[in-house]
Amino acid sequence: MNSVVLLLVGLGCMAAGYFLYSRFIASKIFKLDPNYDTPANVMRDGVDYVPTNKYVLWGHHFTSVAGAAPIIGPAIAVIWGWLPAFLWVVFGTIFMAGVHDMSAIWASVRNRGQSMGTIVGNVIGARARALLMVVIFLLLLMVNAAFGTVIARMMVNTPSAVLPVWGALVVAFIIGQCIYRFKLSLPIVSLLGVIALYALIWLGPKVPIALPTEMLGMNSVGWWIIILFAYAAVASLLPVWMLLQPRDYINGLQLFIGLGVLYVSIFIVAPNVVAPAYNHDLPVGTAPIMPLLFVTIACGAISGFHGLVSTGTTSKQINKETDIRFVGYFGAMGEGMLALGAILATTAGFATLADWQAVYTAFGQGSIGAFINGGGEIMSQGVGLSKELSVTMLTVMAALFAGTTMDTGVRLQRYIVQEVGEIYHLPFLKNGTVATLTAVGICIGLVFGTGGSDGQGGLTIWPLFGTTNQLMAGLTLLIVSVMLLRRGIKSWYTLLPMVFLLLMTVIALLMQLGTFYGKEQWLLLFLDIVILIAAILVSLECAFVLRKEWPKSGAAKA
Repeated sequence: MNSVVLLLVGLGCMAAGYFLYSRFIASKIFKLDPNYDTPANVMRDGVDYVPTNKYVLWGHHFTSVAGAAPIIGPAIAVIWGWLPAFLWVVFGTIFMAGVHDMSAIWASVRNRGQSMGTIVGNVIGARARALLMVVIFLLLLMVNAAFGTVIARMMVNTPSAVLPVWGALVVAFIIGQCIYRFKLSLPIVSLLGVIALYALIWLGPKVPIALPTEMLGMNSVGWWIIILFAYAAVASLLPVWMLLQPRDYINGLQLFIGLGVLYVSIFIVAPNVVAPAYNHDLPVGTAPIMPLLFVTIACGAISGFHGLVSTGTTSKQINKETDIRFVGYFGAMGEGMLALGAILATTAGFATLADWQAVYTAFGQGSIGAFINGGGEIMSQGVGLSKELSVTMLTVMAALFAGTTMDTGVRLQRYIVQEVGEIYHLPFLKNGTVATLTAVGICIGLVFGTGGSDGQGGLTIWPLFGTTNQLMAGLTLLIVSVMLLRRGIKSWYTLLPMVFLLLMTVIALLMQLGTFYGKEQWLLLFLDIVILIAAILVSLECAFVLRKEWPKSGAAKA
């Protein structure tokens, strides 16, 4: 199979999904209203609630939800062959991810910009809210702790990426000032920002930066983790327009340029996909494709973390309700396109099938390294960039995406701690600084408490991310379905994806129970049981409400 055919088919299907399916969902199911007073306008505070240009907000939403997951998941999942990963990414994006993101933003906008944890309290009840907030907090803990470790390792392994990654923060800060303080033209500011960012990427290999191997008994990975969390704590307290929003926006532009270079290179080189369509020669110990495919590829098809961002930061910045379609559905589609690029880089970026098999020797192999090396090879042959610059460009792309997700993740964790303070009448937790220190302190405690000074602990509970993440997506669709039913809308467009996701993730959680028990991984076993019980109880609470509301679905409520 030629990679150009796959690229054209994948992009063509996604374009049809956006122009046809998302329009139908927005107008007929959610009935988006351009005259609805959104929380960003009604509750404007200049810090979290800020009416925002939909193109800038799309950049924030897209890069916050993307992280490195749409690269890592597909890059691992191609071990089962390129075809299952391709089908799940393309059709999962069209019929599940886009609807999920759009529906989560809509649910929050219709509930004063509240998070999914608070919304479930309003829609279902206090007991379901308490249970869901446990799942949400654990999910954010997994993301923040793991991404802190992953980015730190990128800094150590690729010193040429350090200057562009940190320099991007300065570029983003200046862009924020230009847009909001000096009211400069968005296209001109965007152009200057992109030029500055790529100048830093070009400069990176010439000025590599590395910390000393060891300082005060801690290695360089550990120090980078401390620096990253200190930065994330400060960033989470700044107004969104000052750093987070412009940083995400410029990263979004950077991704489309990076993807464009990769796609153009594929058209020029037209490499054949050397990996099998369906791999019958799996390495010993590879997990079964059902249900693991659907939890291994999270972002890039559908992801519960998207619901947290949608109801955490994105919904508070929606200027017009009709912007939800572009920001939410097209934001999810951006991830799908990135995941498609990851599939092609990790299956067509090798010279032969033997080369591909030499990398994919066990489940979990390949991952982001296969994407960077495979994609770098295609770009080098296609547009003539040096291999070093191509690799730096893709590394910076991955690191910036992981960084923006961590920025948003820490801010969301701060929201959750503050909401706990609000719900349980604990005034000290409502303070932003205390809430941030609490959130960051728990992450650092996990990273170093369970893994020592090399930061291994950041990945301690990561094996539960895929299942917890997809479970959260299913629960978000379940809650949205209840909201729709109460408006007299019997929506199979959210119910069917919800049933599929809950079924796959509960099976996967049960399978993981046996794995963790067999390996005597007691912390993971305990958390798996907690998440499973919480998910089942929340589902039962929602099912009870669904059953109660279903007969009334023929008549709209006020």
